[in-house]
Amino acid sequence: MVSAALLRIVSPCWKPSVEGENSRDSSDVSGRVDGLLWSKDSGQHVNGEFSMAIIQANNLLEDHSQLESGSMSLLESGPHGTFVGIYDGHGGPEAAQFINDHLFNNIKTIGAAEFTSENQGMSADIINKAFLATEEEFLSLVKNQWLSKPQIASVGSCCLVGIICSGLLYIANAGDSRVVLGRQEKAVKVFKAVQLSFEHNASMESVREELHSLHPNDPQIVVLKHKVWRVKGIIQVSRSIGDAYLKKAEFNREPLLSKFRLPKPFHEPILKAEPTILVQKLYPGDQFLIFASDGLWENLSNQEAVDIVQSCPRSGIARKLVKAALCEAAKKREMRYSDLKKIDRGVRRHFHDDITVIVLFLDSHLISRSSWHGPLLSIRGGGGIFPNT
Repeated sequence: MVSAALLRIVSPCWKPSVEGENSRDSSDVSGRVDGLLWSKDSGQHVNGEFSMAIIQANNLLEDHSQLESGSMSLLESGPHGTFVGIYDGHGGPEAAQFINDHLFNNIKTIGAAEFTSENQGMSADIINKAFLATEEEFLSLVKNQWLSKPQIASVGSCCLVGIICSGLLYIANAGDSRVVLGRQEKAVKVFKAVQLSFEHNASMESVREELHSLHPNDPQIVVLKHKVWRVKGIIQVSRSIGDAYLKKAEFNREPLLSKFRLPKPFHEPILKAEPTILVQKLYPGDQFLIFASDGLWENLSNQEAVDIVQSCPRSGIARKLVKAALCEAAKKREMRYSDLKKIDRGVRRHFHDDITVIVLFLDSHLISRSSWHGPLLSIRGGGGIFPNT
């Protein structure tokens, strides 16, 4: 358990909160800190168990995340379920933090506004509208702060969301975070890794083709720079929330730093905020979901991650995935994991990215029930495990 003194340091950055009579006590939700690692080894959500872990590499942690269990609407009669958000920021933590503060509430608000006798649940349309509403709100913030804080125009975040509601799984992604399903194959009794999210990274040929089709008159829409494909030679992801300087021409000028300014004006947004959305039914063989920012997937394959989860105890499994990724990152640099752990934030970014992992275990009996009796839970993480000194 984390000491009271340490929790006072962490509390401005990690804001776990618990609601409802069926929740565990708040000390359990607070998790634990080990150096640059925060973890919540186990807990209960509406549809099963979960495990969560985050490792900081940047001087300021740019990953934000949340897990919400309970109502998915502002209406008491609205649907209940589980919500997971992975927000992998770039250029700073502001966009990821903004999403953490607004996206889920936008989903609940929009869902309540569209609640009718025919439409009483979650939908892809509600999620899409919530993404776009969050985007517009953040761009308004950028406009308001443009003169006093112009660099906020270069801040953005990938956004991966998963919702389990009424027996259906909704996955929405803008950027290159990833969710992988661990599915048990009955015939051979092995676990198969099924990637559910579509990624928007210029390293993928399909993404480059999409960019060329959207910008047919711009031969420099994607550029191979230092052996890495980048949109306009600047950024790897083609979809995000934020990155106002690549969406609105009014921010492509001074006082924004010259490295972010494009030499030629543009008339259409270069990046998009619309997520790719998947909706599918969950089956008894669907055992768990691994949500993670790209820092995990840079070091572990989908199948390697699934094999670790299915072969190890549930408690602490997210922390174990983070450690496996760090061991692989250390191996790539021909160093020991124990030596990597000694490297402080900031410098650590040269060895690996911030990594956020949330593992949801799926209880088919809980998912298929018609009434709701699950715990109310809200855990949000991000902003840096320790404040700047």
